Amino acid sequence: MKNGRADAGDLLGLLLQSNAKESQESGSSKPVMTMDDIIGELKLFYFAGMETTSVLLTWTMILLSMHPEWQDRAREEVLRVWGDKQLDFDGVNQLKIVTMVLYEVLRLYPPITLLERETYKEMELGGIRYPAGVKLLLPIVTIHHDPDLWGEDVGEFRPERFAEGISKASKDAPAFFPFGWGPRICIGQNFALIEAKIALSMILQRFEFQLSSSYTHAPFPVSTLQPDHGAQMKLKKL
Repeated sequence: MKNGRADAGDLLGLLLQSNAKESQESGSSKPVMTMDDIIGELKLFYFAGMETTSVLLTWTMILLSMHPEWQDRAREEVLRVWGDKQLDFDGVNQLKIVTMVLYEVLRLYPPITLLERETYKEMELGGIRYPAGVKLLLPIVTIHHDPDLWGEDVGEFRPERFAEGISKASKDAPAFFPFGWGPRICIGQNFALIEAKIALSMILQRFEFQLSSSYTHAPFPVSTLQPDHGAQMKLKKL
C-alpha cells in the first residue's frame, strides 16, 4: 500500500489495491481508507458474510432433514442442472426449488432476528411523532411468524409459499425482510444467497443427510439465531 500497489489475490489485497487507486485518482497524499477502516471492513465481511450464511446453511440442513421429501426435490433439481459435474454460476439461476427452500428457512429462522434503526431527525411513523435519536427495533422473527401475514400454517415449513416469488408469499409486503429493507438493505444480500445456493447444491450433490437422535431442537439467539445444542447430523455419501 505504501508503494502505491497491492496484490489483488484476496479480499485484503483487493481493498488495498482499491484504496491505493482511489488515493492516486483523488490526488490525496493520504489513503482514502485508514488501516483501521480496512481492518473494520474485513471484520464486517467475516461476520456478516460468513457467520450468517453458515447459520442459514445449518438451519437449512436441519429442516431438510426434518422434511426429506423437500431434500429429495432439491437434490433432483441440483442433479438435473449439473449432474455430478462441477458447479458453475450459470446453473445457479436455474435453481427454483433450492431458492424456495432457502427463502422459507430465512422466514422461519432468520440469522438476524431484529434490526435497529435510529431517527436522525423528528419524524412521524404510524401516527406517532418521534424526536431525533430514538432507536426503533424491527422484530424480523416476529413478523416472519405473524399468522395475519402468513396464514394459520405460519409455523410450518412450506417452501411452496415462495413459488411465485417473495411479493406473493405473504398477505402484506414487505413482510419478508431477512436482509432488511429499503435504502439500508444488506449490501451483501445477492452474494450471500449465491454463496448459500452453491454451498447447499454441493452438499446435496454429494450427500444424503438426516438428524442424529442426539439432536435437540432449541433455536437460541446469540449474535445470530443458532441451534443452542448444535446440529448433530448423519451424512451418507452418494
